[in-house]
Amino acid sequence: MTDLLDRQLVFVTGKGGVGKSTIAAALALLAAEQGKRTLVCDLDAKGDLADFYETGPTNFTPREVQPRLYAMSMDTEESLKEYLTLQLKLPRMARIGPLARIFEFVATAAPGVKEILTVGKVTWEARERHYDLVVVDASPTGHIVGQLDAPNAINELVQVGMVRQQTGWLIDVLSDPTRTGLVIVTTPEEMPVNETIELSGRIEQETKVNLAAIVVNRVLPELFGRGEEEVFERIETPEHAAALSDAVGSDVRPIIQAADLAVTMRRTRAGHLDRLREHVNPSIPLLYVPYLFMRSHGMRTTRQIAEALSMELGH
Repeated sequence: MTDLLDRQLVFVTGKGGVGKSTIAAALALLAAEQGKRTLVCDLDAKGDLADFYETGPTNFTPREVQPRLYAMSMDTEESLKEYLTLQLKLPRMARIGPLARIFEFVATAAPGVKEILTVGKVTWEARERHYDLVVVDASPTGHIVGQLDAPNAINELVQVGMVRQQTGWLIDVLSDPTRTGLVIVTTPEEMPVNETIELSGRIEQETKVNLAAIVVNRVLPELFGRGEEEVFERIETPEHAAALSDAVGSDVRPIIQAADLAVTMRRTRAGHLDRLREHVNPSIPLLYVPYLFMRSHGMRTTRQIAEALSMELGH
């Protein structure tokens, strides 16, 4: 398998709330710190990238936020203007006005038209090799299949002509596993694991994009071994807890309860991970990122996650 960071284009998706944007930002930072000229793109233009790198807001024009690391946010209208200029050789206009309204009408009526501008932009950047790697903070699991399959949807609508030619090279890049890969981010919980299992099957059946890896985020550390768990079970009884509290001079029950909770959570999450391994293709690497007990994300958190990914990737 081609190393994840040796590809030209990596899409990162996942259920909302699992840390998809965090992983995308960390992957891009890791690539840049390993010497690759890297572009990270916020496809939904939520503005999260600025927080992860502790920098100003991003826009459609890529801006260097760290050495060798450039960040941008998708803008459909700007992407349309760039497409008309570069691909159809039309003069660049400050505003596309009526054309934009026509485009919105067509995009509403025809599947894949709007998605082709977002996916097409990042794929074009990868094809032209303006960057060694393009990392895309893509749409959540419910929308990613439609985005990745947009060129094929357009091909079914348009059989000949320039538009058909444009989708041709898009499909070539997206379907090449040595150039393009998809990363699904999940957490060891029931709903995210269920969505990941379902999405992995859909990616294989409905798209031509290679599922390069699954990142399991927020993995709890194993604080206690089996022997220690047995000790906790014995001292949880009221008489043992009372005797221990008297011996140390303070109530130890909250500590015992916290330890019991940590063991239970770890065990439950391990069960979800077992189910994930069982139901996805065994050839897909699972990369584990530890739970970082922090209230907010910033450059420090992004770098810590990048280091964890580096270890998982064997870098």
